[in-house]
Amino acid sequence: MARVIVSTGRGGVGKSTFVVLASRYLKPPKLLIDLDPDESLADMLGIDLSQEGKKNISSALYDIIQENKGAGRTGYDLLSDVLQSAIQGDCLYRSPEFDLITLGTKFTVGCYCAPDAVLKDSIPTLVEDYEEVIVDSPAGLEHFNRKVVVDIDDLFVILDPSEKSIKHIKRVTDITRELKVSYKHLYLIGNHRFTEETEEYLRSAREAYLGKIDYDPDIRQYNLEGKPLLELPEDSPASLSVRRILVEAGYRIRDRNPT
Repeated sequence: MARVIVSTGRGGVGKSTFVVLASRYLKPPKLLIDLDPDESLADMLGIDLSQEGKKNISSALYDIIQENKGAGRTGYDLLSDVLQSAIQGDCLYRSPEFDLITLGTKFTVGCYCAPDAVLKDSIPTLVEDYEEVIVDSPAGLEHFNRKVVVDIDDLFVILDPSEKSIKHIKRVTDITRELKVSYKHLYLIGNHRFTEETEEYLRSAREAYLGKIDYDPDIRQYNLEGKPLLELPEDSPASLSVRRILVEAGYRIRDRNPT
């Protein structure tokens, strides 16, 4: 059974960056799931899903329902028939390093219900083929309400040095308890804006603080130029700090610099 890893936090703290950099050190086979409607994860990985002939789940489900108009069936009725073929065929991007699936933008105005249902129902089958499943969450806590992923091994909360971000820790623990979203470990990760002084707030928290993602000017430059973060140099400060965090969390990582 795959280990399920979720990266969560407020908007702009570096959740997707953490997922991409973590994927550099985790051994295949691994699956990356992007729950963020901005779909920035594929860009950071250097993947053009349209060019690869792949759809996000929302688009695939929309096309399926359009094709079946007049049949007197709703999106939910269609799920049992098309779920596996749509996920495995139209939506799942495969590569030797990792596989990727994205939720996409809203299926209808104000509603993510049908795409969430597709992904939620497919996850138990999907995880059978992987050692690690890494989920990039949208900003905030709404994804917990949708309960797309309810059985989490490691929940990484990415934080910035702000009062709202510190309060976010308690909100995460409260909402997961209320909604019965289980996790084995909850880890706190500071982003590059933390100083030694502000890190003390995290070290004093009840949850385990594993360190911060170090500042790396190449991250901003690569994002501006549309270059994949997977192409960062091996001595990238941000990458090496994520490597240390994974080791601290007990992960067996692959050596990218064998000697």
